[in-house]
Amino acid sequence: MLNNYILRLKSEFKGYNSQKLVKDILAGLTVAAVALPLALAFGVSSGADAGAGLITAIVAGLLIGGLSSASYQISDPTGAMSAILIGLSTTYGL
Repeated sequence: MLNNYILRLKSEFKGYNSQKLVKDILAGLTVAAVALPLALAFGVSSGADAGAGLITAIVAGLLIGGLSSASYQISDPTGAMSAILIGLSTTYGL
């Protein structure tokens, strides 16, 4: 399984150069500019503090990115999550 993962990584990054790296960095900054303030708001709206929302967004992003086998993926907080978080935190607490 690990060998298969390493082969996929090598295949994915074949032909990767500095121009693609710059584009990836700009894309990451764009996503962070939108997703991180939203994650802070979800932390506050669920009854926790803003730091809890930030940590949750970072950990979730790392887990999804590390465990996914997709070349492209979308994993971001959405507005519908605030309704779910409010209900869960009311029922079960933080």
